[in-house]
Amino acid sequence: MTKYECTACGYVYDPAQGDPENGIAPGTAFADLPEDWVCPLCGVGKEEFEEVK
Repeated sequence: MTKYECTACGYVYDPAQGDPENGIAPGTAFADLPEDWVCPLCGVGKEEFEEVK
């Protein structure tokens, strides 16, 4: 699964780990995150994330 990095702070969303502290189960693809999900470190929206190549 593709990882995505926050361009504001460098946090990397790893679908294999999810974001359990914010109710996102492991195995949740970035595209399947709720539209109102924000970076757990700096609070920016999904639009500030870029695919990790």
